Amino acid sequence: MKKLTLMLLAAMLCTLPLGAAKKAKAKQLTEREYWCEQAWKMAQPVLENMAKGELQKNMKTEFSPSFDNRNRKVVYMETFGRLMAGIAPWLALPDDDTAEGRQRKQLREWALASYKNSVDPDSPDYLVWGASGQNLVDAAYIAESFIRAYDALWVPLDQVTKDRYIKEFKMLRKYEPPYTNWFLFSSTIESFIAKAAGLREYDDFRVMMPIRKTEEWYVGDGWYADGPVFAFDYYTSYVFHAMYLETLKNMIDAKQNGTRLEYQKYYDRAMKRAQKFAIILERFISPEGTFPVIGRSTPYRMAALQPLALLAWYQKLPKELSNGQVRAALTKVMHRMYDEQNNYNDAGFLTIGFCGHQPETADWYTNNGSLYMTSLSLMPLGLPADHDFWTPSLGHR
Repeated sequence: MKKLTLMLLAAMLCTLPLGAAKKAKAKQLTEREYWCEQAWKMAQPVLENMAKGELQKNMKTEFSPSFDNRNRKVVYMETFGRLMAGIAPWLALPDDDTAEGRQRKQLREWALASYKNSVDPDSPDYLVWGASGQNLVDAAYIAESFIRAYDALWVPLDQVTKDRYIKEFKMLRKYEPPYTNWFLFSSTIESFIAKAAGLREYDDFRVMMPIRKTEEWYVGDGWYADGPVFAFDYYTSYVFHAMYLETLKNMIDAKQNGTRLEYQKYYDRAMKRAQKFAIILERFISPEGTFPVIGRSTPYRMAALQPLALLAWYQKLPKELSNGQVRAALTKVMHRMYDEQNNYNDAGFLTIGFCGHQPETADWYTNNGSLYMTSLSLMPLGLPADHDFWTPSLGHR
């Protein structure tokens, strides 16, 4: 009888639709295990290849049907920088002998080798640092990854590699950022230089001007205008809140007090704005795990929710949001977006689309390296597995 029951169960499982089988598998994982699975799936093809100097050889790339005439090798810098900005907090956790810990350690080792290759002119995976203004964007995400895991990802690099990064960052000063969120790419890079190389090395104007313009462009309720004119899109999420807070914090860490700006005062005010915006984002997420698709750059997927992830990792969520609310909301979106959709190509790299492969959603500047900005939603993995964020409760802290 027992054998017959097992045979019947096996037969029932075989007749389940593929999506149902995937859901059954997903339900066996804890929420943190599920997040780790998504992070590994996203990062492993990139970092394993790049650590060996083979990303540019093996990555299966995809470009917008309307892609402009810039150097197409920018795809590799976009892939690496944006991925690392999202998973850096996770890689900064100490080693342990769990399955997650072993994966994390492996990714960190690959990442450190990849950082070295990306600025080594003799490596096949040396990035095109001076090919176009686009490099300013993705250099900022590389700098952001160092900011988010300074002791784990910057400090262990050898001095030659560190010097190469500072040199490459400084050479990007030849690009004048457009009068938009791009100002914050400059300030993120320069403020990192101030922290890592000292106050004599950074360009003060490229920090001060973005701070002043960001203040001018705040329009209320947590939203920033992308330049003088408001645009209803997610660049408040993709860039403004995170890079503004990080610029200000870098200047505080660098002990730069000899200017007219009170960095701590500005930081505290920017944090309150980010908390207000986080409340709005959490309310955007429906019980089904959907959220409004608005504006340009929608293939960045879950990067639209970066402020929620960032504040959860900072442990600075507003009192109106509990850890459980945010974890449940982000997890629901993750399941909705990744469980049954064709988000990866047959080589394991992200495809262009919002939920699945949808090339028609691409903007003229989009390639499939751009899409790794979705990793920004994974920052709460930087909280230890025993942190309150990962407990089952949905109640307030």
